[in-house]
Amino acid sequence: MSARILVVDDEPNQLVTISRILGRQGHEVLTAENGARALEKVRAEPVDLLITDLNMPVMDGMALLREVEELPARPATVVLTGYGTIQSAVEAMKHGAADYLIKPCNPDELKLVIDHQLEMRALRTEVANLRREVSRHQQRYGALVGESPGMREIYRLIEAVSRNKSTVLITGASGTGKELVARTLHARSPWASGPFIAVNCGAVSESLLDSQLFGHRRGSFTGAVQDQEGLFQAAHGGTLFLDEVSEIPLGLQVKFLRAVQEREVLPVGATRPRKVDVRLIAATNRDLRAEVEEGRFREDLFYRLNVVNLHLPPLAERPEDIDPLIDHFVREFATSYGVSPKQVTPAARERLALHPWPGNARELQNVIERAFALSDAEQIDLDDVEPALSGAAPRPPGAASPSRPARVLPLEDAERDLIAAALEQSGGNKNEAARLLRIDRQRLYRKIEKYQLG
Repeated sequence: MSARILVVDDEPNQLVTISRILGRQGHEVLTAENGARALEKVRAEPVDLLITDLNMPVMDGMALLREVEELPARPATVVLTGYGTIQSAVEAMKHGAADYLIKPCNPDELKLVIDHQLEMRALRTEVANLRREVSRHQQRYGALVGESPGMREIYRLIEAVSRNKSTVLITGASGTGKELVARTLHARSPWASGPFIAVNCGAVSESLLDSQLFGHRRGSFTGAVQDQEGLFQAAHGGTLFLDEVSEIPLGLQVKFLRAVQEREVLPVGATRPRKVDVRLIAATNRDLRAEVEEGRFREDLFYRLNVVNLHLPPLAERPEDIDPLIDHFVREFATSYGVSPKQVTPAARERLALHPWPGNARELQNVIERAFALSDAEQIDLDDVEPALSGAAPRPPGAASPSRPARVLPLEDAERDLIAAALEQSGGNKNEAARLLRIDRQRLYRKIEKYQLG
């Protein structure tokens, strides 16, 4: 391992001897006759290693060590002196000297010391580079990945609201990472040490959601054999994340509004409300304004939830984030499967870049996991990703992602058609239809009743 080494000594013969030894080892050698001249050289052209005497005119070795210690890119330093003492060795180590040798020095001993210091310097450089690489991949916001304008705006808003308890409404299509944003917002807040409680408001019936959110008292209904605190109380001192908040039944929204507005809850069967200290974050993939206009969501509750809106753009509108997400998921599943990260071939990356991603980042995550699950190969090639993408035609190369589809079905019509198609595909088996739609059975039953598909 060759390096640029600066030797500092006021004895010309010593400079010549050390320079010859280091030169034969393949190093580039610079020399200086005192500390002041050495400092000029270090500042002019950075060196990998500094070997200095202590007793020198103009500026001695100890003063040089103190100056070098303050440099932003300081070299490794070794003291080589003919007047060694325990006191001077301790002092030199305090100011950054990595080793301390006594003249005359055996060339083999000098070589061992230099090789060791250069190896340690290379390791420190590698660690620093790895930390920068990890920081680059993880961004400033933990697991959130992406440098598109849309994601930078999300980071800006997270930074702006993380220090206060403003209620936040996260909107965006399924699979864009709404819960991940909520967890990041919680983690960057002063209440990060408190609990983060997540609840899917569309996964349970109205009566169960009432009890789940606000708690209940013993005997308040059949099966209530003991007092039970709700999720609002469980999240006290932390964050309550309400996913699919648009699914809160209209009859429960009045009670929910008071909890949001007053930060107090009334457990089922109780007569006195209880105060709670929580940060509320809600999320939905629906247009809540449209839900208000259709009479399915209370307007006053909408305004209470929509204090700060974080809208996550679909992946198709931020294609520059696809490559970083691919790398992120590759590392994630390499760790999960206990294997080395796979290389993604240019052909596979090109195909992934052209996919319209209707399922957003969650769909991309699924494609990468499938490649890990089905193949032991050291790379992910076109054949590994194509089967998972065959249901959607790729965008033409260079084509911009449309801001909206050419034909837009009313939301309810599209939802009704999807549920009807799932029921037909499953032969009327509601459990299988719920699995195909990736929703809870209770939610499917409500939808079937709503659209009279039973």
